[in-house]
Amino acid sequence: MTEEVLQDTPDRGVVRVGDTVRRPVQPWTPAVHALLRHLADAGFRYAPRVLGIDEQGREVLTYVEGAAGAAGWAQVVSDEGLAAFARLLRDYHDAVAGFRPPGDLAWITGRCGIGDGELVCHGDFGPWNVVWSDGVPAGILDWDNARPGSRVFDVAYALEYTAPFRDDSECLRWLGYREPPDRRRRMELFAAAYGLPGVAGLAGEVAAVQRDTIAQVRRLAAQGRRPQARWVAEGYLGELERRRAWTLANRRLFG
Repeated sequence: MTEEVLQDTPDRGVVRVGDTVRRPVQPWTPAVHALLRHLADAGFRYAPRVLGIDEQGREVLTYVEGAAGAAGWAQVVSDEGLAAFARLLRDYHDAVAGFRPPGDLAWITGRCGIGDGELVCHGDFGPWNVVWSDGVPAGILDWDNARPGSRVFDVAYALEYTAPFRDDSECLRWLGYREPPDRRRRMELFAAAYGLPGVAGLAGEVAAVQRDTIAQVRRLAAQGRRPQARWVAEGYLGELERRRAWTLANRRLFG
């Protein structure tokens, strides 16, 4: 069958074949597949289904129809889109709460098992990884960054991109906002839609997630993993450090 290229980088080629997606296998793919199979068994309809490994050694997943990638940013600008985004994360967390992966399966962080009070986070819950159809979420993509952690990790990660923790010029120029966002109000809207009692401490959690992301990129790059090694070579760590510095310098914007 014909292969339609969905992503073509030096590090990862992703293609569509009919109603399936073919992606390179990683050391943590068995853990991710166990997670996706749990979600299928739990009736969570927003995750792709695992279909196996093809003759080229690529994982085979079901294709989720809709708009994702760059198109996802505009979907979370409105109050309705932001609330739907937050509810989707809560639905995922509720579906995964009972999942206890086999202790020998390692995640992208290198950890095995799961601690008390933890669940398996998506780990990369940003607007680009949600598929939208007719203005509502239809699926979640790219589960490679799944890892054990707290619910607040995913919440803080998502808030970095949807509050957003970016300066006004970037919001207006790249992220689809027509006026500077009221970040505190957007955090409160997200928290209410997710089911949190408030936003106290969340700005600090965003800074902590940014710190952890920098550390993970460094660790994976040192192991020769891609795309992290390429990111470091191209200076992307500097961009991540500037984003965290902006967060620390602008906490007043978040209440």
